[in-house]
Amino acid sequence: MKTIVEKPREIPVVSEVDVLVLGSGPAGFSAAVSAGCQGAKTMIVEQFGDVGGVATIGSMSHWGGRSESGFYHEILERMEAERTDIEKKCNKGKNTINPESLKNLCIDMLEEAGVEILLYTMACEAIVEDDVIKGVIVENKSGRTAILAKVVIDCTGDGDIAARAGVSFYKGRESDHKMQPLTLMFKVAGVDYDRAVFPGSFETNLDVPAGKIQDLARENIPHPAGHALLYRSTLPGVVTCNMTNIINIDATDAKQLSNAHILCRKQMKPIVDFLHKFVPGFEKCYIMSAAPLIGIRETRHFEGEETLKPEDILAARVFDDWVVSGAWFNFDVHSLSGAGLDKTGCQDGYQQNKGYTIPYGCLVPKKIDNLLLAGRNISGTHLAHSNYRIMSVCADMGLAAGVAAKLAVDSEITVREVSAKDIQNIILGKYNCVHPDDL
Repeated sequence: MKTIVEKPREIPVVSEVDVLVLGSGPAGFSAAVSAGCQGAKTMIVEQFGDVGGVATIGSMSHWGGRSESGFYHEILERMEAERTDIEKKCNKGKNTINPESLKNLCIDMLEEAGVEILLYTMACEAIVEDDVIKGVIVENKSGRTAILAKVVIDCTGDGDIAARAGVSFYKGRESDHKMQPLTLMFKVAGVDYDRAVFPGSFETNLDVPAGKIQDLARENIPHPAGHALLYRSTLPGVVTCNMTNIINIDATDAKQLSNAHILCRKQMKPIVDFLHKFVPGFEKCYIMSAAPLIGIRETRHFEGEETLKPEDILAARVFDDWVVSGAWFNFDVHSLSGAGLDKTGCQDGYQQNKGYTIPYGCLVPKKIDNLLLAGRNISGTHLAHSNYRIMSVCADMGLAAGVAAKLAVDSEITVREVSAKDIQNIILGKYNCVHPDDL
């Protein structure tokens, strides 16, 4: 590969904070709010012009899974309080997302916590000295600058800064490193809700006049798309479509990521043609909007002090150093070879209803100090990841990471030295988390 040599230059330090959070998705937003609420000088950096990540910019339909923390339920209650009478009449589901409303709510909660918000900014390099992260170099309209921090929380999903800091990782499935498909969410309007059907899982194969809806999707939507996932929105006649599908993509590669977004957009018309022809209530629907942020399900799995495994989830294991309690979802493995559910996945037939815990060690990467992980980039296996990557669970990881960061700052210790018991005491008290023994 041809290269050039960049001249050395001095990079100005524009901020020095206690806690620096990278990425404002459910994990990052929650981490920043919890750290800020406890009095830490906190900054959150986001590459887009809005906060909320996949929940908002990614036009996600709803908060999936389950969480037993008061913080997550506060988000739901405040979402409900923001709804108009029209929205409440259209959809009574408290976990359904109005992306524009949720963007504003996230900003409100960050500002209430005293968090400094820096948008349109890309975190591009880790500042590491003697295996301790000292801050991050960012790029934005002001140029290349540095932000120093006592603790950095990587909530970028792909773990970009953790990777640049030197934390070990592998990508995707352990056997072949293939990763789950990408999806660009989009919304259609003009749907007759009185007649419409809403298949919410791959295993929901509803009867429609021409046959079974998932069978018809597989036969009539070009590969690798070919399933029907349709969700009610908060707006009359508007439906969120989780139906584009791109396989064999490494979303940490910029060119592949760009191509995936383009291919997803090209899938939207054939999908709408399918809805017109086969799905009741969708005969006159039309594309209203598509997310500017593609949904990435899986990339890097980092090496942490502990690793969450599927058997831990199935056994509802209670770790001594748990920091997330009452997490619940299913093994949502989208097919790595096409549409639908992978043979290793389990949605409707998932039997473990008690929930599970996530240990603090999964958030603490090996080797690099004063760095925390939160969200889908924590330490866990491919199959376990398909369960914990859901947004409600990621929000609770962020909550715990923010608490841990503040404890480290106050005690002038590394995040590796923070006691999980101290984290538990705070989230059980201040954030009204449910103790595992009470589930």
